[in-house]
Amino acid sequence: MREAPNTNSRTSTAVFLAHSGAFLFVVLAAFWLRRITLQPDAILQGYLQVISGLLAFVFAAVTLVRFQGTQDRISLILGAGFLLSGAVLTAASVLFFQFLPDAPLRLLWAPVAWWLGRMVLALLLVVALLVERFLPRSRHPRGEIAGALLTVIALTYVLAAALRGLPPEVSRHPGAFFPNPEQLLPGAIFLVSLIWFRRRLSVEDSSFDRTIYAATWLNVAAQLSAAQSSRLLDAPFVFAQALMVLGYTVALGGALLDNARLFEQVRHLAVSDPLTGLANYRRLLDVLENETERTERTGRPFSMLLLDLDGLKAINDSYGHLVGSRAICRLADVLRIHCRAVDTAARYGGDEFALVLPESEEAEAHRVANRIREVMANDDEPPRLSASIGISIYRGGGERIEKLLSEADQDLYAEKAKRGKRAPVAPIPRRRTPKT
Repeated sequence: MREAPNTNSRTSTAVFLAHSGAFLFVVLAAFWLRRITLQPDAILQGYLQVISGLLAFVFAAVTLVRFQGTQDRISLILGAGFLLSGAVLTAASVLFFQFLPDAPLRLLWAPVAWWLGRMVLALLLVVALLVERFLPRSRHPRGEIAGALLTVIALTYVLAAALRGLPPEVSRHPGAFFPNPEQLLPGAIFLVSLIWFRRRLSVEDSSFDRTIYAATWLNVAAQLSAAQSSRLLDAPFVFAQALMVLGYTVALGGALLDNARLFEQVRHLAVSDPLTGLANYRRLLDVLENETERTERTGRPFSMLLLDLDGLKAINDSYGHLVGSRAICRLADVLRIHCRAVDTAARYGGDEFALVLPESEEAEAHRVANRIREVMANDDEPPRLSASIGISIYRGGGERIEKLLSEADQDLYAEKAKRGKRAPVAPIPRRRTPKT
């Protein structure tokens, strides 16, 4: 117990050293790239801007879809942030294409527009974390997000007005270690978000959060590389743009993977019973529909078992409804564990279950029913459980599913009448809280 803080401290130190070493490597690599004479290619830079903007738009759409399913406020704010950043990047890409004769002059302001897009995204990352931290639950999330967007838009306008005082093409200190120190400002904001996201991973460790963390790291690295840029569209600036595109790609990939996981969970919940985890009635009807079509196509019959848990009302009256729910789950576990992988066990409703046995004749169905009875008889957990089982066989001929279910239901009640009444469950008096 006492070694846990030391272990966490060593882990934090190792993470800090690893990140610091990686950032130092990026800075040195960008510093070395300053030696490479790279002819500015406005068309290439424009396409990189367009790709980044499109990735930002797609990421915004994916995160907004994620918000619809999870109501995770950080998804909504990040979606709005990437949407705004994508708009800035796409608008800035026009500066790289020579559509008008004065395009070379407008090209001088392209790095400034790029810097502006980076500031917008960095600020919105911090806003997203702040809103999630201090306003985890709100009755008016749309109003808060609208206010955040208005604030960012206003801040963007102020920054755009202030940037006209900065040199657009040539650095003020081309021989310094950081010729373009303005790029360190969004890098510092990204670094704050990185540290915050690192702490958030201890609580939310989904693929979405991990990839956002990785994308934030790449954005910090991109700003460190851009700070080494001393000329218009030189090698460090191209390296920074490549890191930015990679960061957007990583974030989009993580969001898509997480959405796929969420959609799979939603699909599973839509076709499964919440108490037992077995297929629900809707899924049972789909399976029966598929099996009848297969039988009509191949001529091989299938069997269905309909099970009714005996004495559930007596269990609820004697032991309580929690034990009754546990009894239902115990029968569900028997069906889940002691059946084939191709079989489908479903909760038919209440204390009734269904088991579909593909390509099984009546003899196989009876063997399965006897095995289920034997497993339940050998279960020593109180109260002892038993179930009445009805069997029906589908051999084709265009019969309706309702007839198959009706035959199984008739066979079930015939077995109940044949076996007579079950011995009543021995009641256990409930403990009453003495009155004071």
